[in-house]
Amino acid sequence: MICAPKLEDSVIVASNERGELTEDERSRIIEHLQKGTEMMVYQQRAERFTVQVIMETMQVALIGSRDRIVKVLDIFELKELRQWETFQDFQRFNESSTFRKIFGLSEKEVQQDSKTCFTIFYGSEFMLKSLSLNADSVEDAEKWLTGLELLRQETLAAHTPEIIESWLRKKMYIDNTKKNSITLKELKSLLPQMNITVPDGRFLEERFVEVGAKDYVLDFQQFHKFYDLLIFENQEVLLEEFEKGPAAFTISNTNRPESSVLPLSDFQNFLLYRQKETWAKNLNKVQELMTIFINDTMRKTDYPKFTIGEFLSFLFSKENSIWDEKFSEICPLDMNNPLSHYWINSSHNTYLTGDQMRSESSTEAYVRCLRLGCRCIELDCWNGRDEPVIYHGGTMTSKIKFKDAVKAINDHAFITSEYPVVLSIEEHCDTTQQKVIAQMLKDVFQDKLLTKPLDPEAKHLPSPNQLKGKIIIKHQKISESDHTDKQGNTAGKSKLNSFKNVFKKIGKPKENMVLEKEGELCIWDPIHMRFYKHDCVISDNKLYYSEEKEEDSPKEGSDLHLFEPWFHGRMAKGRITAKRLLHDFCKGRNGKDGTFLVRESDKFIRNYSISIWTRRRVQHYRIFWSSENGHASFFLTSKQCFPSMCALIEHYRQNLIEYDGLNLHLKNFLPRLNFVSHHQLGWFYSNLSQAKAEEYLLRIPRDGAFLIRQREEPDTFELSVRVEGVIKHYLIYRYNGKYVLADIYEFFRLEDMVSCFREQLFIGKIKLRYPVTPQLVERICMEDLLTCDGELYSEVHMVGQVPEDNPLGHQCKGVVDISKCNVARNAKYGRPLVVTLLNKENVKLIEFTCEILEQVEEWYQVVLNIIQSIIEKMENKTKIAVEMSDMVVYCQSIKKTLNTTFENYNCKEVRSFKDDDFTKKGNEVKPDCILEYNRIALSRVYPKGFRVDSSNFDPCPSWKLGCQMAALNFQTADKFMWLNSALFSLNGGTGYVLKPEWMRDPTKKKPSKQKIRIRVIAARHLPNSEHIISPFVKVELLPYTGARVDDYSFKTTFLNDNGLNPVWLGPRNPPKCFEVDEPDLAFLCFEVSEGDAFSDPKVLAQATFPVRGIRSGYRSVPLKNVFSENLELASLLVHVEV
Repeated sequence: MICAPKLEDSVIVASNERGELTEDERSRIIEHLQKGTEMMVYQQRAERFTVQVIMETMQVALIGSRDRIVKVLDIFELKELRQWETFQDFQRFNESSTFRKIFGLSEKEVQQDSKTCFTIFYGSEFMLKSLSLNADSVEDAEKWLTGLELLRQETLAAHTPEIIESWLRKKMYIDNTKKNSITLKELKSLLPQMNITVPDGRFLEERFVEVGAKDYVLDFQQFHKFYDLLIFENQEVLLEEFEKGPAAFTISNTNRPESSVLPLSDFQNFLLYRQKETWAKNLNKVQELMTIFINDTMRKTDYPKFTIGEFLSFLFSKENSIWDEKFSEICPLDMNNPLSHYWINSSHNTYLTGDQMRSESSTEAYVRCLRLGCRCIELDCWNGRDEPVIYHGGTMTSKIKFKDAVKAINDHAFITSEYPVVLSIEEHCDTTQQKVIAQMLKDVFQDKLLTKPLDPEAKHLPSPNQLKGKIIIKHQKISESDHTDKQGNTAGKSKLNSFKNVFKKIGKPKENMVLEKEGELCIWDPIHMRFYKHDCVISDNKLYYSEEKEEDSPKEGSDLHLFEPWFHGRMAKGRITAKRLLHDFCKGRNGKDGTFLVRESDKFIRNYSISIWTRRRVQHYRIFWSSENGHASFFLTSKQCFPSMCALIEHYRQNLIEYDGLNLHLKNFLPRLNFVSHHQLGWFYSNLSQAKAEEYLLRIPRDGAFLIRQREEPDTFELSVRVEGVIKHYLIYRYNGKYVLADIYEFFRLEDMVSCFREQLFIGKIKLRYPVTPQLVERICMEDLLTCDGELYSEVHMVGQVPEDNPLGHQCKGVVDISKCNVARNAKYGRPLVVTLLNKENVKLIEFTCEILEQVEEWYQVVLNIIQSIIEKMENKTKIAVEMSDMVVYCQSIKKTLNTTFENYNCKEVRSFKDDDFTKKGNEVKPDCILEYNRIALSRVYPKGFRVDSSNFDPCPSWKLGCQMAALNFQTADKFMWLNSALFSLNGGTGYVLKPEWMRDPTKKKPSKQKIRIRVIAARHLPNSEHIISPFVKVELLPYTGARVDDYSFKTTFLNDNGLNPVWLGPRNPPKCFEVDEPDLAFLCFEVSEGDAFSDPKVLAQATFPVRGIRSGYRSVPLKNVFSENLELASLLVHVEV
């Protein structure tokens, strides 16, 4: 059963939104594709064709008039289906007014519906071909998208006998005609395409007779038998291989492929002892494997038998591959190491489709690389006329818009692999267009874009698992040393000429102290969740603030309501929640008028609301608060004021409320949930260990957090306080009916002790300010779980070092360095404008406002001017836009000379090297230093400048030194890209391969050397280039680790005129034994070339594998083309001993 991927809006892969299809649904969709659908096809011109799937050959056909097939696509070569109305083919015709006139269509009618247009991408080279189609209905388009994806997956999973049958059908359908027979004359013309020369015409005639042909015409079954005879003709000699050695079996009468049989028991022994297949102990699995290759249903029994032709077919099949597929599976546990512990699939100048000087730049090159599993792609950014562009600067390569590139990357980044993608940005834009780039990255990638570290204190990079689905920016970052000079920003500064009342209390500032802004600010306390007033000064780009001011604080008793059960504090969704609670409370108890609760106003600071049940409904009224000369007043109307909230409530319990239509007494109240009376306050714990107390206090990011706990000894207690980030404990004991603290202070009650030191300094500048209640701990824990919303605060400014010569003198409580901040403003906490200062990780440092709106706007402008002035200086100095710098988290590009690059580094840096940096003269860096660096941080190696033909360097030396990113030109089909494809076929093609343990841990040793013995025996279905080939095979162990080339490679003899079924046996083709020095980073490369005495050999096919996944025995080597794309049926037969 095939599960179709989900169809997305902007890209993509064909699918069925219902998920997994039933067999009946699948059959109906495939039947629809077989019948064919008329569509508009966009090629050189727009034409209508019938698009049809030919199941016998697994091809898509375009059928014109008179049922003439004008084009076919092999589903085997289909790579992607994309639903995309903006693809260039559609775009070209949409923009063409001539096109509209020809078809008599309005511009609106020509705008294709994105759900009816789709593009098929196919091919076997780096740049794929495309076929764009426009169906007449959404239903037709969806059936084709779903059906083609189903067939693509089924083709990839098809067994070798099915592929052979499809291949034979394609050969029989000469000139794209659906013929069910082939004549002798047609067969003679076909044989060169099958890559073989037969002895003479008589040979063919005899084979025609053998298969029972009449009148020199073969039907398909006879053609299949002819193929079996033909391919067996030259390879029956291979059966002698199995008449000796372990699990030998003798086969008599081997003149014809079906003339002898191999029983189940012999085949099982072959798998166990020749192929070392432990799974073959299970006889049922052996039976299942045999039935795949048996084409006679009568022999598919509990004890099947192979014909010798079927046995040879198995030997050459992908089911008998030399590669152990378990090494191609993803190992999730291996994805939990730091990013620096992996080799990362990386591309150089990803946008190019050819050489470095004149080739075309294309967004499709990004798509292709990402879908090939590349995880680090390069963007060369230059100033464009109106927006940034990407191209190879100083060359004649074409340009693409940066915006188009990032859109393509966003659409395709995580289709092949869900693990992080690194955008290596080579920056050539000025800061203005860098800001445009930064905004485009934010707009396109949104929450995929990594903009802050997962753990700011971590000493190692996060793992691929932690970074799933993330885009990481590699770019230069403004360093701390690049910040503005020590003199700071002097723009807009003024001498102290106001605010004199502050300095009457705290002393005069230094004479040369220049202030930018001074006054009173209301600073938000996230623990108490309210604003407190502070004297504040901005000087030398820093905001200094005093202890909270007490002159306007209410007198003792004005806060007694905090301990009353009818006071509910701040309520989420205040008025709505109060109404619901009162309604539920009163309705269920036949509630009386006058039932009430009091809560903090969610709109007005230090104001409250009383919600009253009256006449079966809830009414809300504001309780006003004011302060004059330190005396607090509470009132419903200004006619009658009370010194405390408690006094107000008690008054209206005794007297009628005559206000705004009300005429009633306050009666019952709705008690606060989990209410604790004032003599059982939450800061007291009767059963709490010291370790747990410290844990609670450390969760509260403020000095002055405290709690009191009962000790195990009778009448002893402990006061635990957070002081300068450290938890300190003080003994309390009962003596003569009093509580004695630190042998100095005596109190009748613990509440009195807490009340005393909430008003007076307890130690240093610390008061008992934040009672650590269970509710507070729970709230802080919940905030810890929700750090992504930015609600957590940094505590650095609360306890940071305050210079003695600060403008607030000894009353200065803290300082915030504005030069290292970002600033934001919005309405919150019931205030129309609140200014927020955040650090570069977007953690809040401080939030403030003023009683007068115009004043807070003035403070905001001063802060903004400082930040903008500093940004301008930094950008002028570094040529890096702050917006781009702020996006760089884990891949900070650092430029240093090679000999100093491995000193003073951290895990967030990336160093880049040319491919010859490690080997050229003058390099004094020891390999161990490079390895050690690459255990912690990242490095990227790129091709040196003279490789204008886009040739690649050997990545193995870089990988051996632990370099994670060897950036290769994916568009170039050379041996070094074969190695790259082989390495990153490991771990499920995710683009991340865990480096061996000895590279990650200096205490581990390299694995011991091993030997591998290879013998090339034969081949089938080698590709031909328009003529019959004379092939030979070269086998190499890469990389070469010694001086003698012959120790690492060998060649077979070349065979004349046979690419269908050549055999290399005899003394001229002996086995070769390789010694593998480093098995973790060794590759076995099979290269099939065409021999020619007059020119250099031409590579026809190759297969490259990491040595670690090679299997022993008689094995098939499935071949790929030079672009590492699979070749249909092409394979070698080799014998391997590991």
